[in-house]
Amino acid sequence: MKIGLIQCSASDDPVANLSMLTSQIRQAAAQGAELILTPEVSNCVSLDRRHQQKVLCLEEEDPCLAGLRACGRDLGIWLGVGSLALKTGDADGRFANRSFLIDPSGEIVARYDKIHMFDVAISQRETYRESDGYRPGDRAVLAETPLGRIGMTICYDLRFPHLYRRLGQAGAEILLVPAAFSRVTGAAHWEPLLRARAIETGCYVLAAAQTGRHASQSRVRETFGHSMAVAPWGEVLLDMGTEPGVAVLEIDLVEVAQARAKVPSLITNPSFDGP
Repeated sequence: MKIGLIQCSASDDPVANLSMLTSQIRQAAAQGAELILTPEVSNCVSLDRRHQQKVLCLEEEDPCLAGLRACGRDLGIWLGVGSLALKTGDADGRFANRSFLIDPSGEIVARYDKIHMFDVAISQRETYRESDGYRPGDRAVLAETPLGRIGMTICYDLRFPHLYRRLGQAGAEILLVPAAFSRVTGAAHWEPLLRARAIETGCYVLAAAQTGRHASQSRVRETFGHSMAVAPWGEVLLDMGTEPGVAVLEIDLVEVAQARAKVPSLITNPSFDGP
């Protein structure tokens, strides 16, 4: 099975981002990709909540989602939309950070709202409070597809191994980790965490990422890049570096069964007695 990973520097303009994404998706499809993956917040990279209120839409009205569904349908490919920032109609005005898995007919077969919010203080100058603008999801999502069983996660979820273990125990063969990782944490932790999640679960881990400086009308954001594919045994099969682009690679789900047979670490957790 051929997988396409898209690495991009999305701006805070959803219209421009859709044009960029559809061009990259067509490039990957032309190279034979059957499943094409985009990064987190593919439609809008912004830290300005007022700007987001102006340009974001509800899922059913979102032109980026409609355009991506149409593009996938035209090309007859599976499309993993890493995530879109979407309005929710919640009383507190918070958005959803939502992934979509779209089949070759353009139908949405699975949705996943990011569970773990990126609320961190990397330094005095670099802090993030994702939960101020986004409401967290509350359920893990495993999609059954003709391509395999696909576990859907997003970015900061990567630091919470229990989520990946649950997906692995439920039968996941492929784990998606679309991201907009910060440069500081990416340089320190991105590759080790991706490899750990693959080794712990015996899954392929596929991580399409945002990269570089993101054009914005307010605070500029920089992301780490290095979109990666990691094999079930932990080998890095692909590292896209920091330049925007498209990469296509082939994976074989037989390797999932082989890795798990060698190290059967997904056994049921033991019960514990204690106070």
